[in-house]
Amino acid sequence: MDTLYRAVADTPDEGTSAREILSREEKTSLIEQLELFKLVFDNFYNGIIVTDAEGYILLFNKPYGEFLGIEPDQQIGKHCTEVVENSRMHIVGKTGIAEINQVHRIMGQDMIVQRIPLRKNDKVIAVFGHVMFRDVRDLGKLAKKLSHLESKVKLYEQELMNLRSTKYTLESIIGNSSAIRAIKKDALKATANNFPVLITGESGTGKELFAQAIHHASCRRLYPFVRINCAAIPKELIESEIFGYERGAFTGAKAEGKPGKFEIANRGTLFLDEIGDMPLEMQPKLLRVLEEKEFERLGGTRVIRSDFRVIAATNKDLGDLVAQEKFRTDLYYRLNVIHLHIPPLRERRDDIAPLISHLLKKMSQEATFSEVSIDQEAMRILLSYHWPGNVRELVNVLECALSSLEKDTIQACDLPFHVRRSREQAAAPSYQCLKDEQMNAEKKAIVKALKETRSKSEAARKLGIHRTLLYKKIRKYQICL
Repeated sequence: MDTLYRAVADTPDEGTSAREILSREEKTSLIEQLELFKLVFDNFYNGIIVTDAEGYILLFNKPYGEFLGIEPDQQIGKHCTEVVENSRMHIVGKTGIAEINQVHRIMGQDMIVQRIPLRKNDKVIAVFGHVMFRDVRDLGKLAKKLSHLESKVKLYEQELMNLRSTKYTLESIIGNSSAIRAIKKDALKATANNFPVLITGESGTGKELFAQAIHHASCRRLYPFVRINCAAIPKELIESEIFGYERGAFTGAKAEGKPGKFEIANRGTLFLDEIGDMPLEMQPKLLRVLEEKEFERLGGTRVIRSDFRVIAATNKDLGDLVAQEKFRTDLYYRLNVIHLHIPPLRERRDDIAPLISHLLKKMSQEATFSEVSIDQEAMRILLSYHWPGNVRELVNVLECALSSLEKDTIQACDLPFHVRRSREQAAAPSYQCLKDEQMNAEKKAIVKALKETRSKSEAARKLGIHRTLLYKKIRKYQICL
């Protein structure tokens, strides 16, 4: 480097032509560049050496010279093997094959080096050598730093998961019935993929609980769980809530715009609650986003992509809505990939006692009560009640009992009047009995139509229902053909 610097600085001979003489400005600029290169070259923390293709040294930086205890400028022109023990620079010059992250033992120390051939017109003209670390012990220090950083990242991930985590997990779902065990098993399978999930069941059965549990057990748990209640958002606002909007998109819009639920749910889970109440005119737009995973904000032109998993829930029969043309068939098939149906509480009475025990313990802790128990008569009343409001109603009944409780045991007299009255009037016709009669009549009509027509299509036409709905009811009533 010093040789080049002196060559540029020297005044040319008298025989040199005017074209070959650098102007003073050009010479000054070139000298400044060479000075900068020399500063960079000599201020590398690591050692650097450059040889020609045969292994003769062209450049040798100061840190490498200090490490070896030699004068850098005096090594120029020497063969690399005379200066650096076990050198392979000349071998790389011959083979043209780079040697990356190789261990090189120098002066009793193991170091990591790079040997890179430099080509011009597909011919090796030089070899660049770089001693990455003064001692392999530096690698140990770096490994410790990386391990420490990795531990920090894991800690931050855990904290992030705790902040973003859903309230419920699969362990939060209480129940001993075969139905609940089967649904939990299917939910666990759903956590291993990203297919859409449709959760059906009456109001109060715990559909959102299952949705949150699936999200929490999936690989998306570190990212948002975004809920949209399709029944609660006014029809005029649902599009702006789902897709978001740009500034000035409509009167009353925020000046900075607003991201939509699809955008917020990126890499997480989008929960479409009460999907059966989604306005019919919005369903084609929803279908497109579910299929393409891209959309535009209201008033915007930029296409936004979002990677989300969709879980939908409804207490309505989407098959019936499809037959009535109140729900799009293509959207129904897009959502109904993994179907979880949660039976009502009255159909899984084995779960009532465990739920009561779990809820009482939880409520007592939250209200800072001493442990509350329930006597046998009160338990018999709760076990025999038909629970039209399902688990949500059970929570309400226990909260009402606790709010007026004077002792540490819930007795029959502490239960709400309508629950006690239902046991007293058990012999009287109930809503459930009427429903059973309707279901029996419907089943008989379907069986009769199938026997008379010997054709599902004809039977559906005779019954005045869509063929798809007939198939669904055949499965529901387990009619053998």
